[in-house]
Amino acid sequence: MCEYAQALPPYPMHMSLRVGTPTDPLRLAVMISGSGSGMKALLEHTEQKKACCHRTVIVVSDRSDAKGLSIAEDYGILSLGIPLPKGDHDLISRRLIHEESVHSRLIENNVEAIILSGYMRILTPNFVSKWEGKILNIHPSLLPKFPGAHAHQEVLSSQEIESGCTVHFVDSGMDTGAIIEQSTVSVFPDDTVESLQARVKIVEHKLYPKVIDDFSKGKIRLIDGEIISLENHLDN
Repeated sequence: MCEYAQALPPYPMHMSLRVGTPTDPLRLAVMISGSGSGMKALLEHTEQKKACCHRTVIVVSDRSDAKGLSIAEDYGILSLGIPLPKGDHDLISRRLIHEESVHSRLIENNVEAIILSGYMRILTPNFVSKWEGKILNIHPSLLPKFPGAHAHQEVLSSQEIESGCTVHFVDSGMDTGAIIEQSTVSVFPDDTVESLQARVKIVEHKLYPKVIDDFSKGKIRLIDGEIISLENHLDN
């Protein structure tokens, strides 16, 4: 049985995103806002994995001083800081101008899918529509619980006994896209935001590369807003 998913009825729509192979890997852009620890875990995974079906070809940050940009450069990957433009335009116009700049650089580099890794900007419907079903994100909670930027604090404030991380497709909402997979961790009574964050990051750095592997092989697609697993639709 072939390891890489092929297009089979009744799911023709996923052919809009081709299947990556070790000899022709899916070309990824990683978008970050800060230290790039998740990005680094992905790049290390790619280097260590035999027959990887994806390759990061560009890293983009909305902050020119993001530490993750220099990490990507160390891996020989094109790294660009594209901040929100200043000027007299209103915020919505500036966001659209910013996203068009990002989109243009992705197209120039033949990017096929986008991996958000600690990217703190909410993407507009205008941008998401151009990449529908081709943007993944990882969030540090068990969505739909605790979306947004303060998930760990909200988990502790709610006295949850379990937390974790969620990989999901991106839509134009805040962490509202279709959920692909989750990993859980325990929450302890003496946890702080920092200790919980550190524990969740361990499972993040394992789960995200795994899901990206499956996505790149064509095993997971978003069709009509629903997750379609193609594990049972592999060619003999």
